Amino acid sequence: MKQIINTDKAPAPLGPYNQAVLAGDTLYISGQIAINPTTNELITTGVEDEAKLVMENLKAVLTAASMTFENVVKSSIFLNDMADFAKINTIYGSYFNEQTAPARETVAVQTLPKHVNVEISMIAVR
Repeated sequence: MKQIINTDKAPAPLGPYNQAVLAGDTLYISGQIAINPTTNELITTGVEDEAKLVMENLKAVLTAASMTFENVVKSSIFLNDMADFAKINTIYGSYFNEQTAPARETVAVQTLPKHVNVEISMIAVR
């Protein structure tokens, strides 16, 4: 059985999907981009600002499922320019304990939704 997780503290989905789905004890969080959930505005003031908002949006979805970043077992980071890796990695890393950080891949893609610089999805387990 699956449970749909949605919160107004993260941006509403841009298509036919939900912010997250809880299946048993596993939470699958859809990719988050830098949309301010309060104003619905896309943040375009720089890759670091985008990365911070993406992580805060992910945190809001985790919180809605009664989880934290400690529950995350896998992350996928999509960048439109691998030259931004170090900046995003620093921000991403500040949300995790390095000894218990999740598995992860980071890939560069040609284009992301709304032409953002970064999108991150996660899988968490209770």
